[in-house]
Amino acid sequence: MQDSGNSSDMRMAQRIRAILIGSAGNLVEWYDFYAYAAFALYFAPAFFPNDNPVVQQLNASILFAVTFLARPLGGWLFGWLADRYGRRISLMLSVTLMCFGSLLIAVTPVYAQIGLWASVILAAARILQGLSLGGEYGASAAYLTEMADEKNRGFYSSFQYVTLIGGQLCALLVLLVLQNVLGFTAADLKAGGWRIPFIIGALLAVSALIMRRSMPETDAYRKASKVAKAKGSIFAVLFQYPRETLLVIGLTAGGTAAFYTYTTYMQKFLKLSVKLSDTETTFVAFWSLIFAMILQPIYGAISDRIGRKWLLIGFGVSGVLFTIPLLTSLQQAQGAWTALLLICAAWLIVSGYTSINAVVKAELFPTSVRAIGVAVPYALTVSIFGGTAEPIALYFKQAGVESYFYYYLTGMIALSLIIYGLMRDTKKTSAMDRVV
Repeated sequence: MQDSGNSSDMRMAQRIRAILIGSAGNLVEWYDFYAYAAFALYFAPAFFPNDNPVVQQLNASILFAVTFLARPLGGWLFGWLADRYGRRISLMLSVTLMCFGSLLIAVTPVYAQIGLWASVILAAARILQGLSLGGEYGASAAYLTEMADEKNRGFYSSFQYVTLIGGQLCALLVLLVLQNVLGFTAADLKAGGWRIPFIIGALLAVSALIMRRSMPETDAYRKASKVAKAKGSIFAVLFQYPRETLLVIGLTAGGTAAFYTYTTYMQKFLKLSVKLSDTETTFVAFWSLIFAMILQPIYGAISDRIGRKWLLIGFGVSGVLFTIPLLTSLQQAQGAWTALLLICAAWLIVSGYTSINAVVKAELFPTSVRAIGVAVPYALTVSIFGGTAEPIALYFKQAGVESYFYYYLTGMIALSLIIYGLMRDTKKTSAMDRVV
């Protein structure tokens, strides 16, 4: 009996170690990707010269959105690799590609040196990062959910968004250190200090690659690979699993629009609309992300008790009722502390989606197509509704009708709420044990 207990403890320790390694790599990937958003206020003038700061940020955000178009292709490529050759090899290759993208941004000459080619090279680097991140999500979601035990799957898989948000947090932490510890001024950051986070990102990606080499493959994949090899065709997923594919799209649309509103766009919103200083903007963004990270495993554990559907419905109903009042109040906020409290209130709502969106999607598909089934429709939806949230918001702002965006976001959440109400609870109808 004692040996059985030790064996069980060892399996649990191995499972936790694998989840931590997988999550750490996920954090690095998202840090590299979001360093762009965190430092866009400082490098945008170097690549998009214009006297109007809103136009500069609009150009930078359009490029941010364009790179999302590469994510469905990355989802297909790395999802196919994950289903055909294993989650581990796919995750290793995706972080390698992210390393190249970050390094390229770090060494790219600016517009004053090579003209339009600076923007072209920046776009190429971002496309590489988009490909990498498109593949990371599906393979990571499959890996974390397959490594988790059935009773705690929501809790363990929530760490995908803990580390996803953590990547953004690390990007902001680098900004805080540069501003408050090393004494970089806004002029210093615009003059070349913005390159530092991308150099750090490339080095972190190498570290993540080394860690991922020691990751064990999941038992679910090993068992499935003996029975059926994934065909790897996106058309196979679309035609064989049309309901599940459409569910991923519907589940994601409102949640991803809300997530990118309160993450990548929020820095610009606090700076350009709330009129906070650079230091106040970074402070509010940093601590709101800390709060968001804490919420993810709490909500994930709740989903293991009450099911996934009720959390999604809670997000949908609260999002429809409170998005417009929250954003309106935030725009009129007086000071950093008021802004922080309002954004934290928003995270109490949005975490109903973010904490469990990976496990919900993974539970829809059998093992042989799980990575590609999650990755491609998710990446496509994020490209359309997530990556465009910031440029749409900035477009409305430039047009003098900023509040229109609040109604747009509410409408997106309402559309997803319909799906949440009609779908079955994936915790009760999980396909995790199915091979095909």
